[in-house]
Amino acid sequence: MARTVADALVARLRDWEVARVFGYAGDGIDPLLAALHRAGGDPEFVQPRHEEMAAFMASGHAKYTGAPGVCLATQGPGAIHLLNGLYDAKLDRRPVVAVVGQVVSTALGTGYLQEVDLHALFKDVCGQYLQTVFAPEQLPVLLDNAMRTAIAERVPTCLIVPHDVQRADAVDELPHSHGVVPSSAVTARPRVVPAQEDLRRAAEVLGRGRRVALLVGRGAAGAEREIAEVVEKLGAGVTASLVGKPVLPEDPPWHTGVMGHLGTTASAELMAGCDTLLVVGCNDPWTEFYPRPDQARAVQIDIEARVVGSKYPVEVPLVGDAGEALRALLPLLPRNEDRSWQEEVFASVARWRELSGRRVRDPAEPLNPELVVHLLSGHIPLDAQVAVDVGSVTYWYARHLALPVGVPAHTSSYLASMGCALPYALAAKLHAPDRPALALAGDGAMQMNGLLELITVADRWRSWADPRFVVLVLHNRDLNEVTWEQREMEGDPRFPASQRVPEFPYARYAELLGLRGLRVDSPDEVDRAWHEAFTADRPVVVEAVVDPAVPLLAPHLPEGKAEMIYRGLDQEPGGERAREQVLRQRAEEGHDDR
Repeated sequence: MARTVADALVARLRDWEVARVFGYAGDGIDPLLAALHRAGGDPEFVQPRHEEMAAFMASGHAKYTGAPGVCLATQGPGAIHLLNGLYDAKLDRRPVVAVVGQVVSTALGTGYLQEVDLHALFKDVCGQYLQTVFAPEQLPVLLDNAMRTAIAERVPTCLIVPHDVQRADAVDELPHSHGVVPSSAVTARPRVVPAQEDLRRAAEVLGRGRRVALLVGRGAAGAEREIAEVVEKLGAGVTASLVGKPVLPEDPPWHTGVMGHLGTTASAELMAGCDTLLVVGCNDPWTEFYPRPDQARAVQIDIEARVVGSKYPVEVPLVGDAGEALRALLPLLPRNEDRSWQEEVFASVARWRELSGRRVRDPAEPLNPELVVHLLSGHIPLDAQVAVDVGSVTYWYARHLALPVGVPAHTSSYLASMGCALPYALAAKLHAPDRPALALAGDGAMQMNGLLELITVADRWRSWADPRFVVLVLHNRDLNEVTWEQREMEGDPRFPASQRVPEFPYARYAELLGLRGLRVDSPDEVDRAWHEAFTADRPVVVEAVVDPAVPLLAPHLPEGKAEMIYRGLDQEPGGERAREQVLRQRAEEGHDDR
C-alpha cells in the first residue's frame, strides 16, 4: 500500500515527539485514523467521550508537560466541539495543535453534509496559525509551522486536512523547485535577559522600598530559590496568583497565600500595605486586589513584553526569563536592615492561619467543604498531580490545600471553564501513569462532563502502573460560586431554577463503573475517606456531601458588597443560616455588620 498524506502526517508527529493524540472518530478523518492504526500506537490515540474533552486533554497535556498537546476531530460538529478546550489553551497561553478534517475539496462551497467554514470557525482561537493542506507537498511545512508557532507563541494552532488530501499519495522527496518549501521538525528557545540599565533602575526602585511585596505567578516557575533570596534581602512578603500557587511552598512565614477574590486575608493585607511591588511572571486579572495604582512603585518581570504594565502601572519593566532576571538583579539589590514590615507580614500570616484553622472547623450541614480540602493536605502523595475545576472548589483549593513541593496543579485560569478537572487529570495520568492523580470538582462540573470521563477512567485504569486516580466531588446540589455571585454582584437572591443541581449518587455511580466510591457526610469520616482513597487498588470517587451555605467571600470584602449579599440573602427563604455564616466570617476579619 502506498504511503498516504495521512501516514506522512502521523510520521511527522513522531518527528515532533508527540506521544499521544486526543481525538474522536468521524468519517472526515477516517484516513488519519487508519494511519494512526497502522502506526501501532506511536503516537497513541486517546479517545475521550467528546471532542471538547479531547481539546481539554490536549490543553492539560501542554500544562503538565510543557510540550504541545495535539487533538484531532472531524469536520462540522467535531470541529465545533473543540472550541472550548482550544480557547482554554489560548487564554492560558499553552501550545496545542488541532488537526481537523474537512469534506472533500471538490465539495467545498456546495453546502455539503457537515460542511462548515472552518477558517471562519477557528480564525480567532487559532489566529496565529491556521492553514488548510491543499496538496501533499504542503503537509510537512504546514505541520512544522503549526507546531513551531504553537511552541514559540504558546498558543493553539490548527491544520485543516480535507478528506481527499488525507487519502492522496504522500510525496516522500520534495522537488527542489519554485513554490515548494522544505522544512524540518525543529525548534529552540532563546535565553532572554533584561538590559543592564533596566536592571539597575529596577534595583534602585526596589532598594528604596520600605514595604516591599512580591506577586508571583506561574511564569516564576524555576526561580524559587531566587525569589527566596530577594525576600530575604528586601525584608519582603510574597503572595501568589491562583495559577502561581504551585510555584512556591506556602509554609514560610513571609508567604501570605493566594491573592484575589478567592485568596487569603494575609494576601489582601500585604497588597493594601505595601509601598513597592515586584511582579514576577504574573498577569493576574484581579486588578482590584492589587495595590491602588497611586500606592506603590512597581517593577515587573515577564518573558512576554506584551503583558508588562498591562494590569498595574509599572515604573521599570524587565523583559526576560524570571530566573535569569532575578539572578542578574540580586547582586544589585541592597539589603534592607529594617525588618518591621516583614514582621507585620509574619503577624498577618499567623492571623490568617489561625483564622483558616477556625473556619475549617465551623459547623455546617452536614459537612464543611473547607474541612474536606484542608484535611486532604495531610494525604496528598509527594508525587501527585492535581487538577482543579472551576467553582467553589477553586476557593477551597486556593485557601486550604497545602501542595507538597514540586506537585503540579492546574485549572482553567483565564477562561475559567467548568469541566476541566477530569480531562486535565486524565492527560496528566496518561503522561505519567506511575504517579497518582487527583481531580477536585463540584457537582455541577461533574454533571457537565465529569461523569462521562469517569467512563474513560474506568476503561483505562488497569493499564496504569499506579492505579491511584482520586476524584473529589463536592456534592452541595448547587452551582455554588454563581449563587454567591448573584448575591454579591447583583444583590439578588439565589434563583433555584438556574442554580439547583439535580441529586445524583456519585459514589454509587463509581461503583457501577467498577471503581471505588466513598460517600462522606460527617466530619469524623473525612480523614478515613482520604486514607482509603489514596491506598485503594483502583480509582476512587470521594463524594463529600457539603453545605452550600458556607460563604464564598473575598478577604476583607468591601462594605457595599457585603450589603449586597445581605440584601440577596434576606430575599431567600431559609437565607438566615447563610446570613449568620457571613456575619461570623466578617466579624472574624474585624468587620461589624450587625
